[in-house]
Amino acid sequence: MASWRRVVFGLILVLCFSGESIVSMAAIKAAYWPSWTNSYRPPSSIDTNYFTHLYYAFLEMDPLTFKLRISPNESVLLSEFTAGIKQRDPRVKTLVSIGGGGSNSTAFALMASSKPSRKIFIDSTVEVARKFGLHGLDLDWEFPANPNEMASLAKLFFEWRGAIEAEAYSSRRPRLLLTAAVYFSPKFFLSDTPRSYPSKAIKYHLDWVNAMCFDYRGSWDTSKTGAHAALYDPKSNISTSYGIDAWVRSGVPQSKLVMGLPLYGRTWKLKDPNVHGIGAPAVGVGPGDTGVLTYTEVVQFKSANNGTVVYDRTTVSTYLYAGDSWVGYDDAQSTVGKIRFAITRHIRGYFFWAVSYDQDWEISRQASEAWGHH
Repeated sequence: MASWRRVVFGLILVLCFSGESIVSMAAIKAAYWPSWTNSYRPPSSIDTNYFTHLYYAFLEMDPLTFKLRISPNESVLLSEFTAGIKQRDPRVKTLVSIGGGGSNSTAFALMASSKPSRKIFIDSTVEVARKFGLHGLDLDWEFPANPNEMASLAKLFFEWRGAIEAEAYSSRRPRLLLTAAVYFSPKFFLSDTPRSYPSKAIKYHLDWVNAMCFDYRGSWDTSKTGAHAALYDPKSNISTSYGIDAWVRSGVPQSKLVMGLPLYGRTWKLKDPNVHGIGAPAVGVGPGDTGVLTYTEVVQFKSANNGTVVYDRTTVSTYLYAGDSWVGYDDAQSTVGKIRFAITRHIRGYFFWAVSYDQDWEISRQASEAWGHH
């Protein structure tokens, strides 16, 4: 028995000093909650049975002071978010996401370029997290524009992790989680300015990254329909399978990779209603605001227009068409297919953009059941 105890103790030491723990390796079933959806999907209404982590989206950084900007209304929303989730299920971790697709990338670059401005930003984020009872912080900088900005990002991650470790030690509280939302691939191979994320800094300083595995196709190309979150693309590397595998090849551990799943679709107007497959000729965006429908709106559109639904095995995606309207999206079947892929890749879990867009928790529930206890 003594030898077994020594083996177990040794394993515990290895886990501790490798930066991982048995608890931290639990599966992640996450989702972002857009604060502007509060009127129809307040935090208290979220069915927390299907999630382990929920993100408040978004807080902005003041481009002049580099501190987080919180209006009186934002303060109320943040308080309602943490209180509402805690009341539903205190085991669910809450994080705040900073930035977002509409944020000022140039301001992030300026903040990250010097140690004093990074410290101001970091201190502000920790202060906000503790004030509102959050469990963690998430950076959604879309996107560092060149190799220099990626190098600044690595420094930011290093100093941020050091700061939250020190704060946890001095305050005797659990350490704040630190995550980031990132491009679907570690390398921006489609860009005129090729650059790559600092994989080593991610490996050592972040708890995990949320790879945004969606928006591969959309309103910026109205010439043909597309699966905007294709798991596979036989014609290109613009796919979730390529992105996830590339992240692993870059040196980011599978235990720090979380796969993004969309709860919305992108729409096109077909050139010919009789030609309606993926890649069919199109002449513009279809229904929805700028060619986007939430999953709830997709369900409603299908019902109102007697749409025809097709599951595409090649891309592991779903689309529907009605007249000259075409919508590419993920339903429960394609979502479960992607989750099975994620399980085979032994990555940490998945996240949804965005929790407010589901229809009666249909996809959230089936995703959670498909992942099970992996």
